[in-house]
Amino acid sequence: MLIEEIGEECTEGGQEERSISTVFSGRDALFNAKRAAVGVGARILFYPTLVYNCVRNVTEPQFHWWDQVDECLLLGAVPFPSHVPLLKKLGVCGVITLTEPYETLVPTSLYDAHRIEHLLIPTRDYLFAPSFGDICLAVDFIHKNSKKGEMTYVHCKAGRGRSTTIVLCYLVQYKQMTPTAAYQYVKMRRPRVLLASAQKEAVEEFYQLRVQKTETSTHSTDLSVKSSWVVIPRNHISFDGSPFEIVSHSDLVGYNGYSNAGNEGPWTEPSSVYTVQIARRAVLSRLSYFWFRSRVHGCRSGMAHPRLLEL
Repeated sequence: MLIEEIGEECTEGGQEERSISTVFSGRDALFNAKRAAVGVGARILFYPTLVYNCVRNVTEPQFHWWDQVDECLLLGAVPFPSHVPLLKKLGVCGVITLTEPYETLVPTSLYDAHRIEHLLIPTRDYLFAPSFGDICLAVDFIHKNSKKGEMTYVHCKAGRGRSTTIVLCYLVQYKQMTPTAAYQYVKMRRPRVLLASAQKEAVEEFYQLRVQKTETSTHSTDLSVKSSWVVIPRNHISFDGSPFEIVSHSDLVGYNGYSNAGNEGPWTEPSSVYTVQIARRAVLSRLSYFWFRSRVHGCRSGMAHPRLLEL
C-alpha cells in the first residue's frame, strides 16, 4: 500500500514537472517563432530600407550617414566599401559591426587592409539587442581605442537601435551619464536614433550590473575602513582637514599606568596611533587630557572613575 501511495505521488509530481516543462517549451517556441518572423521581415526589408536611407542621405542635408558622438566615437549606418578609406582619413582605427551577415557590406579583409580593427557582433534587426556579454566586449573595445586617442565607428544598418545601444552603454560607464541623459545626449547629435523595448532594457541592465553595482561595491569598501577607531601606521601623522584628532605615541607618555592596571581599551597600546571623530579638535584635545588624567588617577587610587570637568 505504501509503495502504491508513493508511486501515485511520484506520478503527480512528474505530471507537474511535465506541465512546467511544457509551459517553458511553449514560451521558447513562441519566442523562436517571433524571432524567425522578424528575421524574415528584416531580410525582406533590408535593401528597400537601405535604398531609402541612401536617397535621404543625398536629398536631405541634415540626414548624415554617420554622426560624431564625442572625440573618439562615431555612430552611423552600415558602411559601403567606398566608405572605408574615408573612415580611415577621419581617424577611425576600429569598427564595431552589429549587423547580421546578409547586412554586412564590408568584409573584414578590407578593414585589415586599411589597418582598421574589426569587431563583428551579429545582432538581429528591429526588436533585438546585443547580449550583455557582447555589450561589455564592445564597450571595452571602444574604451581601449579611446585611451590611445583612436576613433571607433559603431554601426548597424541605419545607426538607430542596435548601434545606439552600444554607444549608450559606453557613455553610462565611461562618461558617467545616466541612461536617460546618455540617450538625450546622443539624440541631440543624431536625431533619428530610436530604441526598441529590448534595447532599452539592455541599456538599463548594463547600467545596473556594470555601473551601479560597481559604484555600490566601491562605496561599501570605503565604508568598511571608516570606523570610530582607525589604526594608523606608527610615526605617521597626517592632517587633511577632516574632523579627526590625531593622538600619537608621544601624547600617551606618562599614561602607562592605565595600561598596566589591566584595563583594556583603544588606548592600551601606546605604540599605535588612533583617531577619534569629534565635532571639534580643540574640544577633543582637552577632553582627552582630562579623561586620561582622571582615569589614571582613579586606577591608582582605587576610586571610581570621576565625572569629567565641564570645560
